[in-house]
Amino acid sequence: MGIGDKIQNKAEEVGGKIKEAVGDATDNERLQAEGAADQASAKAKQAGEAVKDGVKDAAEDAKAAWNKATN
Repeated sequence: MGIGDKIQNKAEEVGGKIKEAVGDATDNERLQAEGAADQASAKAKQAGEAVKDGVKDAAEDAKAAWNKATN
């Protein structure tokens, strides 16, 4: 996961929290729901990127182990 993606996803999550808080403060249910949805979307993206990072790390570890075993 690139640093830009991490920043963008975190910004989306924070924006969702702000939107939800404003919705709470103003009794605006639509804004509350949009904020919660933004947060859920950002967290799903972060989870997907974490899985992708884990697969990449495992592949690199396997490659290093193979190189060590064959050299």
